Amino acid sequence: MVDQSSWPTPPIAQRIDKVTEQVGRTRTDPYAWIRDDNWQEVMQTPSVLKQDIRDYIEAENAFTKEVLETPTTVLQTELFEEMKGRIKEDDSSVPMIDGEWAYYHKFREGGEYPVYARKPAATAFTDSSDSDEVILLDGDLMGDGLEYFDFGQVSHSPDHSKIAYTVDNKGSEFYTLRVKDLNTGEELDTVIENTYGSFTWGADSNSLYWIDRNENNRPEKIFFRKLGEATDALVFHEKDSGYFLGVSRSQSDAFIFIRTGDHTTSEYHYIRADSDKPTQYHTIAPRSANIEYDVIDYNDQFFIKTNADGAVDFKIMSAPYDSSSRENWTEVVPHEPGTLISSISALKDWLIVEERKDALPRLSITSRETGDTHEIAFEEEAYDISSSTGYEYDTDTIRLYYASPTTPDQTHDYNIETREKTLLKTREIPSGHTPSDYIVNRVMAPAHDGESIPVTILRHKDTPLDGSAPLLLYGYGSYGITIDADFRSGRLSLVDRGFVYAIAHIRGSQAKGYQWYLDGKREKKTNTFKDYISAGEYLIDQNYTSKGKIVGMGGSAGGLLMGAVSNMAPDLFAGIIAAVPFVDVINTMSDTELPLTPPEWPEWGNPIKSSEDYDTILAYSPYDNITDSAYPTMLITGGLTDPRVTYWEPTKWVAALRHEAPNAGPYFLRINMGAGHGGASGRFEGLKETAIEYAFALASVGKAGDTLDLSK
Repeated sequence: MVDQSSWPTPPIAQRIDKVTEQVGRTRTDPYAWIRDDNWQEVMQTPSVLKQDIRDYIEAENAFTKEVLETPTTVLQTELFEEMKGRIKEDDSSVPMIDGEWAYYHKFREGGEYPVYARKPAATAFTDSSDSDEVILLDGDLMGDGLEYFDFGQVSHSPDHSKIAYTVDNKGSEFYTLRVKDLNTGEELDTVIENTYGSFTWGADSNSLYWIDRNENNRPEKIFFRKLGEATDALVFHEKDSGYFLGVSRSQSDAFIFIRTGDHTTSEYHYIRADSDKPTQYHTIAPRSANIEYDVIDYNDQFFIKTNADGAVDFKIMSAPYDSSSRENWTEVVPHEPGTLISSISALKDWLIVEERKDALPRLSITSRETGDTHEIAFEEEAYDISSSTGYEYDTDTIRLYYASPTTPDQTHDYNIETREKTLLKTREIPSGHTPSDYIVNRVMAPAHDGESIPVTILRHKDTPLDGSAPLLLYGYGSYGITIDADFRSGRLSLVDRGFVYAIAHIRGSQAKGYQWYLDGKREKKTNTFKDYISAGEYLIDQNYTSKGKIVGMGGSAGGLLMGAVSNMAPDLFAGIIAAVPFVDVINTMSDTELPLTPPEWPEWGNPIKSSEDYDTILAYSPYDNITDSAYPTMLITGGLTDPRVTYWEPTKWVAALRHEAPNAGPYFLRINMGAGHGGASGRFEGLKETAIEYAFALASVGKAGDTLDLSK
């Protein structure tokens, strides 16, 4: 038990029981009052939050500041300066050529936000000066004085005369779309409020397809706007509240694609970019329950990645433009169980397929002319690789991005015809980095049911494998999202202090294919939690750490993971970092006003209609399963304007923990009153939040010095 005798008394929330009857079940929520009935307005105007709610949250923030943040101020500063020292402050992306111009973004020394720019393509790689640089958007200037600032999408017009962009200045993800004339530098009159943040240009460079966000924060409609006009034409209206919308232009520029779907079903429509009827769309294949497909334009056909016909890890089909329904699909690349087709893209003469096998990514490229296929291979034990086809279509070059836990990000141009790889940039670590000082391992931990769980491990070469090291175990495990074995320089501040850093690639992700995802959702969701616990126990067995020396970390749905494993195996952990945690699962999945609830019923189940789904969710929902257990110390964070995991979820969880397990913990709640799901928006302000998390991790295992010891 941590000695809390000298601490101030933590806030205790009032309890006002709210009784809900649902599918023949009754539940009581004593902290429902923390959800402001006017939450939609709070997302847009945080100052309207009810005073009693604000008072409680600010009391929690004050407790966290006094007990956790203030004593570790010096340590936080050290951590921040270290992490900042690994960032090249005046960094820039490698230019991407589009016709006569090359586009890129950069950061100034001390700058918080990106600056978007372009240069003539002819000198983009030969002249390192800024003499011919054209600043398109200055994020530092635009975000100056704002508590929150974030670019959504930035995209230049096909004829390079304009740039359109979306901006969110609250963290609520309601984006304002604007357009700038690049010839005059003037902003056009086109200003569209409350957009979803994404859009695409029409082929004429004088029109936009943009996505509306309704009052419940959901993308519902796609509109067509002719620049200079004040009204919009409706293109597409998705009436199913469980579906999300996307709009894009094909790599060939021949089509505008409209995608709609949820987590298990999708549907595509297209508009020919040169059509004189820009709002008239055609459906590629009507939606069919549990059939997913994605479409690209290649070789004068649509190429389609799909799970149809039982292709769990997906296959590739083709279809004629004008008769693209499923009965006309022809198989191009067959389904190979265990080899997940992650994505497909194309240049004029090449089909690029990103795959994942044995929990590692790979690339394969097929020639349109010969049909020959080759793979791009890499040697490290664990790594991350992705590709981009860029802006141009008639080219033999793709852009490759490579990294590993010890290798800083590398950017290559890859000539597909010659198979020659040209290194354009390696991420610079100004304070220095020696990859050989670190060891990366990929191990397979045995699961409770005989499966094997991939775990990526990073440690300093001097860290002993005798069980004495603390270990941070990161996990997510939902929506099929796979946490890549990439390079994150911030981790080194823990690893250099003797931590082992591990990522558990648990079920619910697609680390081992799509079935790995299916086996970690809905009625199989507990596999996600059991996998994470099994990974921790295996790392203990292998002497990477010891029981009670693990700091668990996860955010959003990974915060659900943290809540669940805290209930299931509290003695495994020294501490828990739960960022914007999705922990009030049964209430959230029953709240149809929330933006993500209907779209996520396929992921979690619908407790409004199904008693079976209700019981499944209730059995693991962290908020509903708190007992008087020996919970580890916890740092729990949230954002007041977060539309994804609303502020009341982490707040209610802490209130319940204090009541149900008052002698455990301690529990620290930290709500950012001026940000949303991603936390602070500036790149250095975000590091300050990471420094607090890492200071907490160190204090949890007794490595924060004399200022604060939270170890038990």
